[in-house]
Parts: sequence; C-alpha cells; structure tokens
Amino acid sequence: MKIRMPISGCALGLSLGLCYLPPAAALDVTPAVKVTPLVKATSSWNGAPVVYPQGQAEITGMLIEIAVGAQTGWHGHPVPSFALVLEGTLEVDLRDGRKKRVGPGEALIEVVDTLHNGRNVGAQPVKLVVFYAGATGMPLTFKPDAANSR
Repeated sequence: MKIRMPISGCALGLSLGLCYLPPAAALDVTPAVKVTPLVKATSSWNGAPVVYPQGQAEITGMLIEIAVGAQTGWHGHPVPSFALVLEGTLEVDLRDGRKKRVGPGEALIEVVDTLHNGRNVGAQPVKLVVFYAGATGMPLTFKPDAANSR
C-alpha cells in the first residue's frame, strides 16, 4: 500500500512524538476503488485468541442461509472462521448465556472450539458468507457429544 501523507502533517506529528499512518489496506484507495474495513481482530467475539491449525492451509468459503425462525443447532468449529451477514438478523448463543447479534453488513470472528447455536431472530431469511481458515482434511464443524462437551 502506498501511504500518501503531506510531509508537513507527518513532520508536525514527529515533533509531537507521533506520526499517524493509516491502517493497512489490501488495495490502493483511489477515486475508483473504495475500501471499507469490515473487521480486524486477534480474538473471536468471546475473547478467545485466534489460532490457526497445523497442516496444509485450506480456506473454505460458504454462503449459508437460515430461514425465518430457524436455527443451526448446537455445533462448534475447530478452526477459525469469519462471517459477514448479507441479509437478516442472526443471534449466536453460547452455553454460558452470552449472545452476539449481527445484522446486514456486520461481521464477526466466530468462536473456535466452543459450542454455539445460531438463530434467525428477524423477519426475513438470514444470508451470511462464512470463510473458514482450516487445514486439509480437517472438519469445519463438530456436533456436541461426550467427547466434545466444550
């Protein structure tokens, strides 16, 4: 990324002990290219750190649709994932009672190795895009059982 900042602004900042540099972007921003940051985090929404799995990296992207009033059922993910809600209102519940509600245009870093249930709490279907940062041969989801009582 090319950082364009007037010398005088940076010089003034340096004289005060600071120099503001804009956050990194994937592309150079021009009048024809707009970049809107969605999310940047080192932990999931429940505060757990994001840790990548060992092995050959494999990225999986999915469009998930949840009907009005429907839910995903309790499940977990052994790999980090990122979701962006396109339509509808999704509420994610954890077993400890914590909840996260996201709507159109909102993103979240999903919980890892933690059982959760997603519910459509709105008046229209939920559509969300999810990207999983896994490893070849690793499952993306697990269901609760005696071995996975996370």
